[in-house]
Amino acid sequence: MAPEKDDTVHSEKPTFTEEVEVSSDRLMDKVKTLANEASVRRVRIKEPDGDIAVDIPLTVGALAGGAAVLAAPTLALIGVVIAFFSKVTLEIVREADEGKNEGKNEDKEKHAA
Repeated sequence: MAPEKDDTVHSEKPTFTEEVEVSSDRLMDKVKTLANEASVRRVRIKEPDGDIAVDIPLTVGALAGGAAVLAAPTLALIGVVIAFFSKVTLEIVREADEGKNEGKNEDKEKHAA
């Protein structure tokens, strides 16, 4: 997982990307779960050939009281993806947890000394 800087995300924190294969019958639930996670900033649904079918930016402003509100057009696009593909890849962009990274760096410095 390589750190990346995404210009469309309204956060100054570093991000990283992970990819997860999901079957179409679990896709909607997985996207809703990810939308509720505070560290997730963007979810991209990739077709089997690697093309991006749906790109869903998730910002703090899109969350209302901890429950994500996904627009009807986005849900319709996810439904189309489910109809056409049995398996897709989710590309998840998350904010890096700086507190955990700082602790790891300190541990490495202690072992190097």
